[in-house]
Amino acid sequence: MASADLRDELLCSICLSTYTDPVMLRCGHNFCRVCIDRVLDTQDKSGVYSCPGCREEFQERPALMRNFALCNIVKNFLHIESPQEEITGVFCTYCVDSPVSAIRSCLHCEASLCDKHLRSHSKSPEHVLSDPSTSLEKRKCSVHKKILEYYCTEDAACICVSCSLIGEHNGHNIQSLDVASNKKQKLRNVLQKLITKREETEERVQSLEERRRKAQEKAAGEVERVTALCTDIRRRVDDLEKKILSEISRQEKEESLSLSALIHQLEIKKDELSRKMRHIEELCNMTDPLTVLQEPDTGDLCDPEEEEGDEDTGGHDKQPHDGDDLDVAVISHTLHTLCDVISGIRSGIYVEGPADILLDVNTADNNVHISDDLKTATWTREKQKRPETAERFPYNQVMSRRGFTSGRHYWDVESSRLGKWLVGMSYPSTDRRGQQSLTGNNNKSWGLWWYNNQYTVRHDRKEIRLPDKISSDRFRICLDYGAGQLSFYELCDPIRHLHTFTATFSEPLHAALCVWHCSIKILG
Repeated sequence: MASADLRDELLCSICLSTYTDPVMLRCGHNFCRVCIDRVLDTQDKSGVYSCPGCREEFQERPALMRNFALCNIVKNFLHIESPQEEITGVFCTYCVDSPVSAIRSCLHCEASLCDKHLRSHSKSPEHVLSDPSTSLEKRKCSVHKKILEYYCTEDAACICVSCSLIGEHNGHNIQSLDVASNKKQKLRNVLQKLITKREETEERVQSLEERRRKAQEKAAGEVERVTALCTDIRRRVDDLEKKILSEISRQEKEESLSLSALIHQLEIKKDELSRKMRHIEELCNMTDPLTVLQEPDTGDLCDPEEEEGDEDTGGHDKQPHDGDDLDVAVISHTLHTLCDVISGIRSGIYVEGPADILLDVNTADNNVHISDDLKTATWTREKQKRPETAERFPYNQVMSRRGFTSGRHYWDVESSRLGKWLVGMSYPSTDRRGQQSLTGNNNKSWGLWWYNNQYTVRHDRKEIRLPDKISSDRFRICLDYGAGQLSFYELCDPIRHLHTFTATFSEPLHAALCVWHCSIKILG
């Protein structure tokens, strides 16, 4: 019962027979290689590929991964299920009284011989001996009854000497059985090598499939991270926009209310002035002087300039000031906050914090003084008394102790505009001889240079000039080893990107400094 259940599990769902060279799709279902290849060939026309078992669709034709475990199970199962061949001993033809195992068979005599009868057997050439066999007649030509000694390559048949001389194989390409057998054995060896190579290729494909899966997972993770970052950026920008617009609206309302109150006061004043003007006009139109002189408060009516002066003096604080329509300080502060957000995003990929960079005195040129904290390199006329070693750089250079082989890192430096200097990163295998040892003068280093009042970046002697308007003396070097990016930034407010090198890094990357008549300090 268990055997029957196992047999059912070892049946290909396409041909309904026991698996032959089983392979597996990414969905986990197994099929004979030939069977699934035929199915995929038919799907090539439509361009849509799917698993015959679960109907899962694939964007491209799926790679077939050999299921080695299932292969072994099938082999063991077939070995157990196949009937054992009957082992039949070959006995000596001449030992009739009691069976004695034969050790050789004579093709000429068509007899099997034990050790005793073999010693007395004829040694003449026509008596050809072979391993013990019960089917000696098969070793002779059915036409000429002679021993099969040759192989016809054209007809792929074993023949006797008469077949090659006078028979139907006359004139054909004839080889001895040993030679032909050796050639077939070579073919078997070639076949075995091809099988081995195919298995290795399948393992390689499986490994690449796994790498592709991991790459897809990593890409999906990066997409998720970037999406979350952009969502956060949009949220923060929206919040800042609402805050700015709300502040503008608030200030506009306050200013509007203030101006409305002032306008109302002026309207009242205007009405009062109009009333006085009408009264004065009436007095002016009177012809009786006595009536005019007897009118009360005529003095107040006739002194408008003094009133205007009092109004200017007493109401001056209520007038709006030029350029004071909106309080731009709050808005400017909010916009500055937005710049800080953008700056944070620019350097956000280096969230691990600054790398701990210490200078390696063993690599420092003897014209470079290294501070006790191993953070500052200073040019000096007085040569340092250090031993000459293969790792020591010439031309006022020094390399860091630590090297990076993965991850994202950054480190900051403070320089001066005196002399000449460079900062960058370099492989430890960089040549220590001549000017090609300078960072950026070879294909194993990348650097930011300051000389002749000009900033440049350099790699493999190829130089790119940077904009002249660089005001800061502080710089940031950012390394993303996996992405193959080395970037340089100016540490201003906000931080400013200067240049990014792109490469496929193959060795550890160490910080590298070079100073002439100046010093460079590693911050942090």
